[in-house]
Amino acid sequence: MTRLPRLLAARRWLAASLSLNAILSLAVLGLALSGAPSSAENLKLDAALSNSWWGHVPIMVAVDKGYFKELGLDIEVKSIAASSDRVRAVTSGAAAFSNLGRIAVISEMANDNKTFYFFANVDDSPGNEGCWARPGFASFKDLKGKKVAANTSAQITMNGLLEKEGMTEKDVQFVNLPGGEMAGAIARGDVDAACVWEPLLTNVKKAAEGGKLLGLDSDTPSFKQFGTMASPDIMIISRKLVDENPEAAKKIITAIFRGVKYTHENPEDTAKTVAHYFRQEPAVVLAAMKQFKYFGADNWQEHMKLHTGQMEFLSKWLVDNGKIAKMPDVKAWENVGFVPK
Repeated sequence: MTRLPRLLAARRWLAASLSLNAILSLAVLGLALSGAPSSAENLKLDAALSNSWWGHVPIMVAVDKGYFKELGLDIEVKSIAASSDRVRAVTSGAAAFSNLGRIAVISEMANDNKTFYFFANVDDSPGNEGCWARPGFASFKDLKGKKVAANTSAQITMNGLLEKEGMTEKDVQFVNLPGGEMAGAIARGDVDAACVWEPLLTNVKKAAEGGKLLGLDSDTPSFKQFGTMASPDIMIISRKLVDENPEAAKKIITAIFRGVKYTHENPEDTAKTVAHYFRQEPAVVLAAMKQFKYFGADNWQEHMKLHTGQMEFLSKWLVDNGKIAKMPDVKAWENVGFVPK
C-alpha cells in the first residue's frame, strides 16, 4: 500500500515537468515567430519581383548568392507580375520592397499613398520599347486616323515618337490594350500598329511580318533629355521599415548593390544562377541581360538626381494627359538617407 502513493506522486511530478517543458518550448517558439531579436535569427522579409522582367536580375542574384543572409536578412522572392500589384504588396505590408515601373508608383503618389519611399534605380533598358506597324505603313504620318495600341510606358514612347513627327495622340485612334494582347490584335488587323516593350515587341513583329519599326523609346525627346527609357523602373521600400529599422533598409540596398556588381563582373554565372526564376535556359537569360543596363553604388548620387528629375517630368506628363488628377511632390517620397555613400 505504501508504494501506490509514491507512484502517484511520481506521475504527478513527471506530468508537471512535461508541462513546464512544453510551456518553455512554446515560449521560445513564440519569440521566434514574433520576430524578437536573436543572434542566430535573420530578419525575414519578402521582395515583390517579377519572373518575366530582366531588370530584377541583380536583386535575384543577391538573394541566391546569400548577400542578404550575410547581413542578417532572410529575403524571399514573391513573384508578382504587374507593377500595380507590386506597389500594393508593399503598401499592404505583404512585401518590404520592390522594383517596378514608375507610372504605378507616381499614380499612388498622386493618391497620397505615403506607405513607401523610392530610393534607387538599378536597371534601365532604353531601346527595348518601341512601335511596330503592319505592312503598308512606313511612318506615323501614314497612321493618321488609324488605330495604334499602347499602354502605360509604351504610350509615353508613342507620344514621343508622334511628337517627332509633329503629331499628337489625337492624330491617331489610340487603343489602350494590355501588352499580352497586342500580337493577336495586330495579327487580326484589329489595330494597325502596336507600341510595347520586349519581349512582347518581338511577338508583335512576328505577328505582323514585313511590317515597319516606327521608332524606339531611345528615339524620343525624353530620352535625349534624361538618357532613360520612357518609364524606367524605380525601387520602393516600406516607409514603416525605413523609419523603424533604418539599419535593415541599409542592408537591403547594400546587398542589392553587391548583386549589381556581381552581375557586371560575372554575367554568365549570374544568368545560370537566376535562370530558375524565369524558367528559361541560362543562354536565354544572358542574351536578355545584354539588352539591359544595371546600376549600383558607382556614381549613384548623380544617377538618382537624374531619375528624380525624370520622375518629376513623368508626373507632369501624366497630369497633362489626364492620367492622374494632380501632380505629386515627388521629392516628398524620395529617401536616400539610408543608402551607403
